[in-house]
Amino acid sequence: MKREFSLCCFTLVAAASICFGQASPSPTASSSPSPTPFKTLRSATKAAAIEKLEKSVTDAFKNKQTNLFKQYLDPEFSAVDTEGIKDADAEVEDMQKTDLRNYSFADMTVTLLSSKMAIVKYKVTTQSTSSGRDTSGTYYASTVWNKRSGKWLAVLHTFVKTQ
Repeated sequence: MKREFSLCCFTLVAAASICFGQASPSPTASSSPSPTPFKTLRSATKAAAIEKLEKSVTDAFKNKQTNLFKQYLDPEFSAVDTEGIKDADAEVEDMQKTDLRNYSFADMTVTLLSSKMAIVKYKVTTQSTSSGRDTSGTYYASTVWNKRSGKWLAVLHTFVKTQ
């Protein structure tokens, strides 16, 4: 009996060491681990925060709140639209010439590229004038947001009118 018990313990230890000694399969692009509920929640929270930022910066633009608007922009900010490529100062100058009376967002999606970088894409319909000419219509827009020193800042904004 003692011999059988010893043999059973030895077999159990050997089997356990074989199981633990096997290399775990490396994750591939096609079999990435599913996100934990906590990571999914964190991602959803960040995406909601980015959506809120996009709406806040648009409200600041609409209400011509220059100081608040500038607080959302990275020092290296660029905007791309039908008029060309602009820096933050040129964007603020455009804000002063624009009367954005009404706007509505549609199809907004946020893509988190990392914990400190996100892209928001959407369609926006506006009722607006710029330098006295009607600029109302539907536009495709996107903003690249970057988190620096704990604060999300817009790095690049694109704004193209639909055909």
